[in-house]
Amino acid sequence: MIKATSLVKCFGDFTALSALTTEIHKGSIYGLVGSNGSGKSTFLRLIAGVYMPDGGTIEIDGQPVFENTQIKDKTFFVADDLYFLPQSNMNDMAKFYKSIYSTFSEEKYAKLCTIFPLDPRKKINTFSKGMKRQAAIIMGLASQPDLLLLDEAFDGLDPIIRGAVRKLLSDEIASRDMTVIITSHNLRELEDLCDHVGLLHKGEIMFEREIDELKLGFCKVHAAFNPMIPLEEFKKDLSIMQISATGSLINMVVRGISSEVSEYLLEKGALFAEGVPLTLEEVFIHEMEAVGYDYNNIIF
Repeated sequence: MIKATSLVKCFGDFTALSALTTEIHKGSIYGLVGSNGSGKSTFLRLIAGVYMPDGGTIEIDGQPVFENTQIKDKTFFVADDLYFLPQSNMNDMAKFYKSIYSTFSEEKYAKLCTIFPLDPRKKINTFSKGMKRQAAIIMGLASQPDLLLLDEAFDGLDPIIRGAVRKLLSDEIASRDMTVIITSHNLRELEDLCDHVGLLHKGEIMFEREIDELKLGFCKVHAAFNPMIPLEEFKKDLSIMQISATGSLINMVVRGISSEVSEYLLEKGALFAEGVPLTLEEVFIHEMEAVGYDYNNIIF
């Protein structure tokens, strides 16, 4: 388990993380979202032991991370700004990581090279941005870490490769109980992969939930009325987060169960009432607004 307690990291006069506290359990896929400068990359570097905390603690399985070679042997960090040895190809990098990670598997590396459309003998400096990202993910998976840290993991990957990466990560977690932390600006790309998600803002975790728990209790419903009923009528009986009307059509986001809300609207005389799944981003927006934050100003 990863445990951060009152974690602080400063760069000169700038405080990147301020009293960040969270726990991330083994075998989970944790998605961390936030705007540029919110502290996502700094947090990953503290978990990886690249940075030393200026305050608070960061521990993995009860052990401090910084200068802990035993923990680092089980942690692989794919940074946003990728680095490879000069003039190296993937085979060179595989030899390099084999010398660092005790769990590096040549067999897994060879198999991954058949899955991704890359030539392992070609110089990596000739690769595109997306190809370099694939090469880094191959090295990470072949090293078989207990903890895989992915900073903007899907940046530059096409939809097919994204799908392949998602499946590989899921398979690793299922077979080895690996923990994955992924940072992103985009909730939509994390929705189908992560089981937990957290919002980092101004160096603090503002909000975190299990995805299933986050979606539980919200629904979006479309309904049509003729004649139209005043919108205030619905607010008496429903816990409405958002409501709007276009002609005879009403769109609302409500705390409640879709089928029950639809039944209520039909009893009120709706010509039809239909529940529509909420995206993770929509749920996050309404949860953040409920605790007094303007989500658009935080993320975008």
